[in-house]
Amino acid sequence: MRDGAPVSEQPDVLEAARGEADRGEADRGEPDRGEADRGEAEPLGYRPGVGLIVVDMQVDFGDPAGGLYVDGGEQTIDVVNAHIDAANAAGSPVFYTQDWHPADTPHFAKDGGIWPVHCVAGTPGAELLPGLRVAGPVVRKGVDGADGYSGFSVRDPRTGQTSATELGHMLTEVGCHEVVVVGLAGDYCVKETALDAVRLGFPTVVPLSATRFVNLNTGDDERAVAEMERAGIQVRR
Repeated sequence: MRDGAPVSEQPDVLEAARGEADRGEADRGEPDRGEADRGEAEPLGYRPGVGLIVVDMQVDFGDPAGGLYVDGGEQTIDVVNAHIDAANAAGSPVFYTQDWHPADTPHFAKDGGIWPVHCVAGTPGAELLPGLRVAGPVVRKGVDGADGYSGFSVRDPRTGQTSATELGHMLTEVGCHEVVVVGLAGDYCVKETALDAVRLGFPTVVPLSATRFVNLNTGDDERAVAEMERAGIQVRR
């Protein structure tokens, strides 16, 4: 594992943020996922050279009691596992990302950020979800208090300075030239990982059946999908 958070004791932080963001906005729902929850991996052409990136499938995001629960996050486990199995069967390498925050960081609302405490290093909430198949290296992000939205890069929340993680090098080292991005959450870490992948020259696919959205602001799901599509990411509905 390359270098989880106690359940948040302030569960109202996220709801308060959502309430503030939702005032005066119409509820536009989530993008259509079609047969999203069948637990089957779409035929995405897994083969050597196509890497699967499994983003932040962690207890705090995917358990209803988690510190930053993503609605329906637990429903993605079977679908993500199906992608992992398909990748393994086809010889596609699989990589995982994992938030691994310090207890105090400007990323958290208690320290001036916008998020409830989540995925604190070494605590149960930061662990990968029970039942998730782990079949590759794990890249931890946010370890020094940085914002770790993308699996490829982290950003200092005070200075805005960005730096690369190991993920890009790891992909090229094993000969990957395309990627599929799955996991949590679609409007934050999945989106930012996919956008960075495209910027780095990787043709990228995001299957919506294998993600869910925070929707901190109403309609963030639709905006995230539109942003990814504008960037040239293949979003599979």
